[in-house]
Amino acid sequence: MSVRPLTDEQLKEQAPVLFTEQPHFETSDKYHFVSSIDVINEIKSHNWHPVSVQQSSVKDEDKDGYQRHVVRFRHFEDLLNPKENAVELLLFNSHDRSTAFSISAGIYRFVCSNGLVIADSVFESYKIKHIGDRANDIHTAIDKITSFKPQLEYKINKFEALKLSTGEREAFAKSSIALRFPEHLEVDYKDLLVPHRDEDNKDDLYTTLNIIQENLLSGNVSGVNKETGRRFTSREITSIGKDKEINQGLWDIAERISSIKEPEMALAA
Repeated sequence: MSVRPLTDEQLKEQAPVLFTEQPHFETSDKYHFVSSIDVINEIKSHNWHPVSVQQSSVKDEDKDGYQRHVVRFRHFEDLLNPKENAVELLLFNSHDRSTAFSISAGIYRFVCSNGLVIADSVFESYKIKHIGDRANDIHTAIDKITSFKPQLEYKINKFEALKLSTGEREAFAKSSIALRFPEHLEVDYKDLLVPHRDEDNKDDLYTTLNIIQENLLSGNVSGVNKETGRRFTSREITSIGKDKEINQGLWDIAERISSIKEPEMALAA
């Protein structure tokens, strides 16, 4: 589970957009540009270090070097003493007005190399505008996520302690379909509950969440287009925006299940 922070050279190799030094030419004069690498260095000074990065592909070559990107950070303590699940800080940004700076909370699960993004209903993401007191915004966001870290670790433990019946797991899968597939595409919800490793043969809420997430994002889910009658197989999600949307939607469903199950746990105790 050992992970090393990415060096500046690795960041530049994997996502050159991080080092862009000016905004896209279509931005207005009021747009206050700040290079992503400056924000990364600011975050690093608070003991959060970059461990992965992704930049979106572009159809318009003029947007290359300005597109949406995301950087995931892990706290120094979790790099020093890695656990099964690590709380992460995620920085989203672009240099073409398509995405404002925002810092969100996430979870990385080592057993399946999956990265969740926490729903805004649970942890409000902090949008860092390109206009205004950017430094103060960044400090506030980092402080909030750092203080939220123990609560998020507690929530993971609570999800792991919540056992789901077959019907409850199936209801979770059914509710998640709309996050990925439009109404005219029909899939078998049971395919979303198929685990990909022995460690995931469990019936707790947290494992179920991760199984469904992996199946929705990785693709290879078969179904039928009800309008044309044609069969299809889903592809891997590579869009940064769609990945975040699905992750946050799944976490929101898990939160709702937890709120329903908590009274049952209290009665059982």
